[in-house]
Amino acid sequence: MAELAKENNRIANLEKTLTKRYRKTIWVPFITALKRYQMISEGDKICVCISGGKDSMLLAKLMQILQRNSEIPFTLSYLVMDPGYSPENRRKIEENAALLGIPVTIFEKRLFDVVERSGGAPCYLCARMRRGALYEKARELGCNKIALGHHFNDVVETTLLGMFYSSQLQAMLPKLHSTNFEGMELIRPLYCVHEEAVIDFAASQGLSFIRCGCPLSGRDGEEADCDTAGGSKRAAVKALLAQLKQEDPDIEKSIFNSIHDVCLDTFPGYKEKGVLHSFLDQYDEC
Repeated sequence: MAELAKENNRIANLEKTLTKRYRKTIWVPFITALKRYQMISEGDKICVCISGGKDSMLLAKLMQILQRNSEIPFTLSYLVMDPGYSPENRRKIEENAALLGIPVTIFEKRLFDVVERSGGAPCYLCARMRRGALYEKARELGCNKIALGHHFNDVVETTLLGMFYSSQLQAMLPKLHSTNFEGMELIRPLYCVHEEAVIDFAASQGLSFIRCGCPLSGRDGEEADCDTAGGSKRAAVKALLAQLKQEDPDIEKSIFNSIHDVCLDTFPGYKEKGVLHSFLDQYDEC
């Protein structure tokens, strides 16, 4: 009984730290994103998808705190998909969920085996398969939304990745309707939260998380990171941004703000719903 009280007190202190000490850098940006992009509605049944990394674990905790204090009634499920984690990684996820007081549901989907046999672009294939499996399981649980842990830095990096390596200006939306699962929606509540704040919070609580766990990354366990393993393009973008920030600390904020203020009148071409348009289409009508 004393041990249970001690554990409850520890979790309560952790939650207080999130909403007080990290109010400016985590809690307020989290609430700002939810309100600015209208992510939660009354009666929503939201499946918080947990990969085991720092971002999704923090997201789960924030959503849990929000649910207890929100004037808008909604329900939560905390879903972990095991795509073929090592026993050590699986145990780490379970331990961290317990430390954070998050009641997770774990289901197995051996995606790593499929990806390893496929060849090609494993990270892209894995991400698509993960998304589909999570949508499917969330719908089984009666949910109408899934919440993912993409944060501010993911948004900025994705924008640059599209420019540098895909020859297009393409951003990451804060929410979107699923095209394959009717009635399902994806939301990204950490959209305005900076990664450095997430890292700082985890360090302050002595928490460590798995980063990827994919055997193809070559570094299974805590040190495995799909974003940086093997000199990836995302790692190159991260390095570039770090260099640019030395001269302009607000460079990431500028990039983030730019995708909210796109001036189509200055672009020679753009796509809308997959259809390519040219400025010449209406050029003589001006």
